[in-house]
Amino acid sequence: MAPPTELPARPERGSAPGFRAMGRLVAVGLLGIALALLGERLLALRNRLKASREVESVDLPNCHLIKGIAFVFNIFHCFGKGLKFPGLHSFAPDKPGGILMMDLKEEKPRARELRISRGFDLASFNPHGISTFIDNDDTVYLFVVNHPEFKNTVEIFKFEEAENSLLHLKTVKHELLPSVNDITAVGPAHFYATNDHYFSDPFLKYLETYLNLHWANVVYYSPNEVKVVAEGFDSANGINISPDNKYIYVADVLAHEIHVLEKHPNMNLTQLKVLELDTLVDNLSIDPSSGDIWVGCHPNGQKLFVYDPNNPPSSEVLRIQNILSEKPTVTTVYANNGSVLQGSSVASVYDGKLLIGTLYHRALYCEL
Repeated sequence: MAPPTELPARPERGSAPGFRAMGRLVAVGLLGIALALLGERLLALRNRLKASREVESVDLPNCHLIKGIAFVFNIFHCFGKGLKFPGLHSFAPDKPGGILMMDLKEEKPRARELRISRGFDLASFNPHGISTFIDNDDTVYLFVVNHPEFKNTVEIFKFEEAENSLLHLKTVKHELLPSVNDITAVGPAHFYATNDHYFSDPFLKYLETYLNLHWANVVYYSPNEVKVVAEGFDSANGINISPDNKYIYVADVLAHEIHVLEKHPNMNLTQLKVLELDTLVDNLSIDPSSGDIWVGCHPNGQKLFVYDPNNPPSSEVLRIQNILSEKPTVTTVYANNGSVLQGSSVASVYDGKLLIGTLYHRALYCEL
């Protein structure tokens, strides 16, 4: 009987030079696609940040820095100080936040810090957006976006005028308020708020911004109902309401847009128009006498996140007239390269007086 014939060994899969070369080619191709996508997203982010823009100075003649204020974020004649935010420079990282008030009716207005009632956690107070509501009985409520330990709450206070103090009434937390930026009050416990991101986790926020997902939104809150009323924003930021209470204005900072939304009796919103601008629009203030919108802007957003004292963030203030018309008038009222004011975030007007606040720098008072 003949011995069994030994079959030739089969080559192992992928061991041939052709298979190895093909695998490497596929890997290199996938890496190239990934790098191209990352590069495209990075270039898009630089464009959204206006990273190459420089501002030409527009000066006002009667301005001075407000004594005793090192940094101001948001102004409604009551304003917050001491905002600390991941990724942003801070000149006083160890100081707790506070609420200051200025009476612009005074000949020489000055900032006074309001005392906050006992029991409120001042050590972790990190105020961001601010709004006021005056009830039918003239009670003044102050709404403050707060980031204690970088979390998200809305604090509701009652202003005690006789004592120049704030009585803390309520802390609002809700799953639909994961990344609150700004707020506009429409009742004693009712407000619209912007979420500048969909996520609350810092890494997911950066990823959301990098990928330009447009998941930011506006939420309506009341004790009986909480709902998303507008969405699809790149990074919803400042929010305010028209003097006749018919329209809500929302600043989309990275899209360089202001959205005009109509408010309905059920508090839902529908978009009417979008005003495109050439700057990063931050907070919105309304002149109650004219309805004009005053906007604190960042001409170059990259300088906010990559702080260089030799090339600091610049400042810009816009005035928008007749925003509901086909051709609103947009005027640059003030602009500075950072030598005087860095990172303007809000501008508020009252009776010919202008107050400009910043993300982490100083406050400027001007007579128009």
